[in-house]
Amino acid sequence: MNEPVTFELIKTCARSGARLGRVHTPHGSFDTPAFMPVGTQAAVKCVSPEELAEAGANVILANTYHLSLRPGEDVVRGAGGLHAFMNWDRPILTDSGGYQVFSLKDTRGITEDGVTFRSHIDGSAKYMTPERAVDIQHALGADIIMAFDECAPVPAPHAYVSESVERTARWAARCKARHMESDRAPLSGLFGIVQGGVFEDLRKRSVDLTLDIGFPGYAVGGLSVGESADEMYAVLDYTCPMLPTRKPRYLMGAGSPDYLVEGVLRGIDMFDCVLPTRIARNGSAITSMGRLIIRDQAYARDYGPIDPACRCYACRNFSRAYVRHLLKAGEVLGIRLMTIHNLTYLLDLMKAIRQAIMNDEFDLFRNKFLQAERAGDERISHDEKVCN
Repeated sequence: MNEPVTFELIKTCARSGARLGRVHTPHGSFDTPAFMPVGTQAAVKCVSPEELAEAGANVILANTYHLSLRPGEDVVRGAGGLHAFMNWDRPILTDSGGYQVFSLKDTRGITEDGVTFRSHIDGSAKYMTPERAVDIQHALGADIIMAFDECAPVPAPHAYVSESVERTARWAARCKARHMESDRAPLSGLFGIVQGGVFEDLRKRSVDLTLDIGFPGYAVGGLSVGESADEMYAVLDYTCPMLPTRKPRYLMGAGSPDYLVEGVLRGIDMFDCVLPTRIARNGSAITSMGRLIIRDQAYARDYGPIDPACRCYACRNFSRAYVRHLLKAGEVLGIRLMTIHNLTYLLDLMKAIRQAIMNDEFDLFRNKFLQAERAGDERISHDEKVCN
């Protein structure tokens, strides 16, 4: 059987080692490094599919846990899958729901077979197994689906994380077996997830176990869950070189500009995060000048665009003063304009990163970018970057 999801490595930056590639899926291809806007419940908050496409999105993420609870995977399957349901004709990746399930630590129980938990919507008892996670994602009809894993908390004892790594590998094997016996196998690619916390020996163990099973792509999970930025970079420094060169590498849950740049430096190809849409709702803009809190009084009479360097609809047509007015007045348009801007900024950042790699200048791009960010008046806090 030909793999439905493949990776084409186009170029490696001669001076930095950053990678330029292309992921091919049944619903088209997307260039990497890529940022995937998050549409947790089959919608990227506050923007339409047409606006996403205009911003430059070529792949988005939806979530198994949330969609299985509401509206239910059978409803989505009845509509013809997520692409038809949400009117998005480009690639979709679905997270298995592992992180969401394990974040419900007060209401869940873990066994070898799976996880019991209670719905955050109505408190009803639910049960998730690796097979069930795959079945739901098949019903959703995503192009890329993820193995069901255990996302161990940080900090956690070495012994616990070791046990979690072994269980995650056993669950990954069950996910692959379920996937391969399905008639959906030719229509979607199942990615494995490397766990191991901040322990180098456990990351290596997880890589070895996951590679033995074999997947068309590999995610680095268990980061952006409480560790420091330096700890995250250290994990990527020793984990990415252990992953196959000819398979895509996906860093789950990281999406602040500096995390994207530093992740690319370390060999990451795919990213996702709710950061740009979440902070937009709080009135914060990601810009070439650093973070701007547009709700602040300082912008009440500022008639310039959110970011003079930005091409987005909001920056082409409206001023900071107007957007601030909308936010303060509780007008939804204000949040929509902020969201469009933040998404466009990150997607344009990825485009610039890809061009820098093509020109063998990513190291220069990174240095210039980090200098500009440090010069900004305000920075996005580490707590806000932890955005799974």
